[in-house]
This record gives sequence, C-alpha cells and structure tokens, in this order.
Amino acid sequence: QVQLVESGGGLVQAGGSLRLSCAASGRTFSRYAMGWFRQAPGKEREFVAAISWGGGSTNVAGSVKGRFTIVRDNAKNTVYLQMNSLKPEDTAVYYCAARGSPFASGTGYQADYDYWGQGTQVTVSS
Repeated sequence: QVQLVESGGGLVQAGGSLRLSCAASGRTFSRYAMGWFRQAPGKEREFVAAISWGGGSTNVAGSVKGRFTIVRDNAKNTVYLQMNSLKPEDTAVYYCAARGSPFASGTGYQADYDYWGQGTQVTVSS
C-alpha cells in the first residue's frame, strides 16, 4: 500500500521561502515519477511541478518557474518542493502525488497519478 505524507507547510510572508517534503512508503520509490499539485480556495487543483523517477528530468508550471524547484532523494524515499520568492497567490493546499506505473514520466496531468497525499497548507501573507 502506497502512502505519501507531506510536511513543511505553514505561514510565511511574501518574498519568503518554504521547503515541502513528501515521504513515500509502500513500494520501490525510485521507480516512480512524482508530482506536486496545489488547490487554492475556490479554485480547481492545478499542476505545480513533476520529476522523473531518476530525478534527471523535471517539469515546472509557468506560474512558478524560476521560483520553485522540485528534487528527489531516492535514498530517503522523499521528494521536495523548494519554494522561493513566495507570493500571496501561492497560498493553497499542496499535494504530493505518485504515478502508478514504474518508469513513466512525470507529467502535469492529475489523471496520470494514482496516489495522493493528504495535503499541506501553505499560506503567504502580503
């Protein structure tokens, strides 16, 4: 049974930084692409970033490009989202997701991900 547990959310001022973590368990982490998505109040969940199973390929949404970075540590079964220069519009619940097929690419499509974490709240004050 795959489990994803996010942590690292919180309240930060605009311009600040946070690092989210997603710890995975239940299968061989290094074989599966991972992604981060977010959902702001009253809005649909949207893609933030994705990373390939080996970590060599990443994909970042245009709205966060240059500010957010996704990395993974396969030895620790953890994927991270480093968020810099945060803006109030980054306020959302952030979700970690994992693909169900081994060695598939990290995409921006929610339907490609079979496993989801419970989410962690990020609030950016102006």
